[in-house]
Order: sequence, then structure tokens, then C-alpha cells
Amino acid sequence: MTEFWALSRRAVRETLRTPEQLFPTVFIPVFFLVVNVGQVARIFPAGNTGFLEGQNYAAFQLPVSLLLAASFGAAAQFLVEEIEGGYFDKLRASPASRTSIILGRLSAEWVKSAGLSAIIVGVALPFGISVASGPGGFLLLVVLTASWAMVFSGFVQLIALKTRSAAATQSGSLVFFPLLFLTPNFVPRQLLTRPMEVAATFNPVTYIMEAMRSLVLESANWARVGRGFAVVAAAGVVMVWLNVRSIRAYD
Repeated sequence: MTEFWALSRRAVRETLRTPEQLFPTVFIPVFFLVVNVGQVARIFPAGNTGFLEGQNYAAFQLPVSLLLAASFGAAAQFLVEEIEGGYFDKLRASPASRTSIILGRLSAEWVKSAGLSAIIVGVALPFGISVASGPGGFLLLVVLTASWAMVFSGFVQLIALKTRSAAATQSGSLVFFPLLFLTPNFVPRQLLTRPMEVAATFNPVTYIMEAMRSLVLESANWARVGRGFAVVAAAGVVMVWLNVRSIRAYD
């Protein structure tokens, strides 16, 4: 555990030394929130749209912005810099466990994303949004967003370990956008066309988005919330295992 905390603190300090990379993580999701609400909100008025649960369309779109923010992790790029600079080889040669090497960096991504998601929710409040599940629901929303950011960073970090290339790692992070748009991001799943509904059903991001929407729009449908956390937990275990396996087979 000592090595895990040491690596986590180092990764957090690394993030704090480059605050400029945090700006797009807030600006782009808020920009998409403003644009999407501006284009679609009049089609779905709060008083006449059942799936909004009495809130406005911005509340329905907030989870989309949070998931988008969670896809801007920089952990893998920092890892590529360590690989290119030779520090990663020294780290592998140290007594630190492979799991601590992986979780140390990913836990810093969790901390960063938790703070940024709280900021995004705060920025969104003037749009008339409220978290219907209360303070506890707000905390769960932040935890779920940060946990997904950690999982997705693990995926991109896996690309970094396999390719050892900054360009390939950067390109790999773009895979999230097809995943995001193959979800019920504009309307609930039951209103999608049949092909899109099938695609969304098999897309794990759908269940995370629906869990977030339940926390924002309802007092919380715990079955939906539970499915969202279950998806994140299962994907997290797989990503950590694959990353550790990649380090062990690195040479």
C-alpha cells in the first residue's frame, strides 16, 4: 500500500503541474451542454415531456456532458512520456508491484475527475438543473463519473502500453465518441429506432448514462443506479487485469 500511495501522490502532482490540460475537460463538455440544449430544448418542454420528470432538457443532457468530461483523461499520455523518457523501465525494475503501478496513476485520474465533475455540475446549475436524489445522489453522481473516467483511462493506458506511441494513444482515446453516440444521449432508449435501441442495449456506456440520469431526474431508481455501478466495477476489474498483464509481458 505504501508504494501505491507514493505513486498516487506523484501522479496527482503531475496533473497539478499541468493545469492547462484541465481546461478542455471542463470547457468542451459545458460547450456541448449549451449547444445541445439550445438546439433541442424547445422540442422537449419541461411541462409536457414525461421523461424529464418535471425538469428541463438540460438536466437530461447533463450526464452526457459528464461522460464526455470523463473521456479526457491524461494518464495515458503521461505514461507514454515516462516510457519514452526511460522512467517507466526504472519503475518496472523497482520492487513496486505491477498493480500499484497501474492503480497509482488511475487513482489520480479518479481524484481529478471527481473534482472536475463536481465543477461541471456546479456550472450547470444556472441552467435550472437540480439533482433530484439530493446531496447523496450528487455524491454518487460524482463517484460514478470519476470511476468511469478511471476505467476509460485504463483502456487508453492499455493502448499506451501496447503501442508505446503518443500518436496511437491519442487516437485510441477517440474511440469513446462512437460509444457516446451509440447511447440514448438525446432521448430515452425506448424512443430510439430499433437498430439504435439494439446498439444502445449492447453498449455498456448506456447503463452508466441511465444511472446518472436516474440520480439527476429521479429520487433514484436504485436498480438503474446499481446497473451503472456494476458495469463500471466489472469493466474496472478487466482493465486493471489487462494493464497488469501488459506490464508483465512488456518486454
